[in-house]
Amino acid sequence: MPLFKRDESSPPRSEWSRRKNIPSGLWTKCPDCQHIIFNKTLKDNLSVCPKCQFHFIISAYDRVEQLLDPKSFKESYADMRPLDPLGFKGPKTYIEKIAQDRKRTGLNEACLVGEAKIEGVRVAFGVTDSRFIMGSMGSVVGEKIARLTETARDKELPLVIVSGSGGGARMYEGVLSLMQMAKTSAAIALFHKTRLPFISVLTNPTMGGVMASFSSLGDVIIAEPKALLGFAGPRVIEQTIRQKLPDGFQTAEFLLEHGMLDMVVERKDLKRVIHNILTYFI
Repeated sequence: MPLFKRDESSPPRSEWSRRKNIPSGLWTKCPDCQHIIFNKTLKDNLSVCPKCQFHFIISAYDRVEQLLDPKSFKESYADMRPLDPLGFKGPKTYIEKIAQDRKRTGLNEACLVGEAKIEGVRVAFGVTDSRFIMGSMGSVVGEKIARLTETARDKELPLVIVSGSGGGARMYEGVLSLMQMAKTSAAIALFHKTRLPFISVLTNPTMGGVMASFSSLGDVIIAEPKALLGFAGPRVIEQTIRQKLPDGFQTAEFLLEHGMLDMVVERKDLKRVIHNILTYFI
């Protein structure tokens, strides 16, 4: 007599074998609540976890699709590409890393800029993509943002920039990357003289030189929920000051409470809120 008897209610072995052959890539685990989400459900929900409302990192192309009127985006400076002024070498050279991320993301650089419409309102629009070398700001990203700002000034258009730059300034380019902080900030200062609005949208993560320059200079600064925002990362700060940081430090909600932001807006409401702000100012 066998020691263990098979439960007749359980599926036959052929059923288990069939389940094991389910294609991969259909599900995504939320990094915040660990909930397993069907990818189509996640896409339909604008890449926001339906259980805990965690906002996933999305591409620059997704931002264009979600925020701008269909087929209204006219990209500028699409062929602008960085050089390798330092001849940087590491586990991968700078040139190899750029080539790798171009292939992976379909972008030539870490940002898209151009003119578009949001609910019929013409804007100068820019977005950085954290998938391309962490969305860091090198000479090309800085140049694109500065030229976009100059276009907005010359054509008298409101300016909307969505930042997702976890890498800050791109140190592969040395001091040339740091110069972009001053260049973009100066361009924004000149734009402010037009009295037109600059709406800065901060997404997870926006850090380093980007946070310390143009992204923090908006007339209205919006952030997505739970976005990590700041200059140095929390671990670096704790190791430097040798103190435990407050709970939620550098999250969008923490910065809103301490007066660094104007509002925290869920992704599904972002286009409507931006449009309302634009129509109020212009």
